[in-house]
Amino acid sequence: MTATKGYAAQSATTPLAPFSFERRDTGAHDVQIEILYCGVCHSDLHQIRDEWGGSIFPMVPGHEIVGRITQVGSHVTKFKVGDLAGVGCFVDSCRTCQNCKDGIEQYCDEGMVGTYNGRERLTGAPTYGGYSTSIVVDENYTLHVSDKLPLSGVAPLLCAGITTYSPLRHVGVTKGHKVAVLGLGGLGHMAVKFAVAFGAEVTMLSSSPSKAADAERLGAHHFALTSDAETMKGLQNSFDFILNTVSAPHDYNTYLNLLRTNGTMIVVGVPPSPSQVPAFNLIAKRRSIIGSLIGGIKETQEMLDFCAEHNIVSDVEIIDIDKINESYERMLKGDVRYRFVIDIASLKK
Repeated sequence: MTATKGYAAQSATTPLAPFSFERRDTGAHDVQIEILYCGVCHSDLHQIRDEWGGSIFPMVPGHEIVGRITQVGSHVTKFKVGDLAGVGCFVDSCRTCQNCKDGIEQYCDEGMVGTYNGRERLTGAPTYGGYSTSIVVDENYTLHVSDKLPLSGVAPLLCAGITTYSPLRHVGVTKGHKVAVLGLGGLGHMAVKFAVAFGAEVTMLSSSPSKAADAERLGAHHFALTSDAETMKGLQNSFDFILNTVSAPHDYNTYLNLLRTNGTMIVVGVPPSPSQVPAFNLIAKRRSIIGSLIGGIKETQEMLDFCAEHNIVSDVEIIDIDKINESYERMLKGDVRYRFVIDIASLKK
């Protein structure tokens, strides 16, 4: 076992605080990673507050992990000591269901094993995430990370990046398509970067006029204020795809009307309450609503390689670990452009 430092929530009502625990020994197929940076995802906050139910305490959050391999198991063939590596939202799956065989382990029939707030398949022990100094992961659930990009900007690609890359690839976004991105936050800013890189004409839809300059800087070709009724009316029947990243309450129907015939709205945000969609809003123009959840290991590696080739990283604000509770409060206010990333060196001091 390896003594490890981390930050953990002891209950749904207590702030994160220093926490010492032990990682398992590096098995034959495992790699041990010294964590250098870990992104702060909004789902971290949901889970430490048990807002989705089923939270396991104490909880060490973090599933946007980049670091350097310090040890490899005797049967490891994909990595060597010294390699840069990443870990995303899950660290295992059943490996035998059709989805796992197809490389879409995120949809494992038995449920993927979360990088944190999950349980190891063999031992049932709780998994602890990346707000920590090291982690041990099976090599088949570990990603190669390029040294061409700043690691702090790479970390959020392991969740915010793949959450937006995967659905845009799934629906085949390419040159000639008109794509709208709804919501400019941690997910939305990556969606803009990817859709532009794929050759689409991109419109940012936002309720905040202050986001217009950022949308342009990120590469969006157009900006539309969703609170402007005339603007929204003028955009009806405009888009092939809308990538909906909003997790706040909102009416899907407002945005379905912006889709062309055969258009698709892709939902990656998780509003707190169900949305009602009249069937006629889908039938009249043969529109679709689909959902998407991160990506499998193969596709996540593809995304990381694409980012290295096209110089794409997340826009981040680097923080020390002792600022994590403050960062949550700022995140709730939208006071971050666009992802907090923890410098794990601050935890080692």
